[in-house]
Amino acid sequence: MAATAQSGLARFRMILWGLVVVAAIGATLLFLLRPPAAPLAAAITPFTMQSTAGGSFTEKDLQGKPSLVFFGYTNCPDVCPTTLSDTVIWKRALGITDADIRTIFVTVDPARDTAEMLKSYLESFDPNVIGLVGNADQTEAAKAAFSVQSSEGEKRDDGFYLVNHTATVFLIGRDGRFEGTIAYGEASDTATGKIKRLISG
Repeated sequence: MAATAQSGLARFRMILWGLVVVAAIGATLLFLLRPPAAPLAAAITPFTMQSTAGGSFTEKDLQGKPSLVFFGYTNCPDVCPTTLSDTVIWKRALGITDADIRTIFVTVDPARDTAEMLKSYLESFDPNVIGLVGNADQTEAAKAAFSVQSSEGEKRDDGFYLVNHTATVFLIGRDGRFEGTIAYGEASDTATGKIKRLISG
């Protein structure tokens, strides 16, 4: 009887842990896939960050060429590398280059991401991607400009942590204003259709 009871208790604990894991995964996905925290205004509020292309980058520098803007960090295990790879695939599918549209990656992890680290990371996907990095206040201003949210996860004993963040790709027109978004995991043909309209707009 004791062995049966222990077996049943072990099974119950396994089920409980399984539910905890499922709940944690679900919470993370809800954070990543939900839309921006607030409705996007057409105009982007002021921000200033350092560009991996050299010099500073502000909201005014979004003018002149359509852009794909995405927030992430170099230690991201899945969402960021997937999205960066997607941007390359979308451009190839449309037969367009950096002359037609820019890809801009803004780090949400200023405590760990330096300009040098960000540049090296982005070049492994596409040497034309512009990385933006700043201090904590500058990062918050950039996040606010795009209604982006991010939060640090629990730190491990070695100090490593993940960052939950908005996974949306923002479509910015040549006038530097919001034109729409591409959701994480959105169908490729839908995404390329949006980019094609952005370029021709």
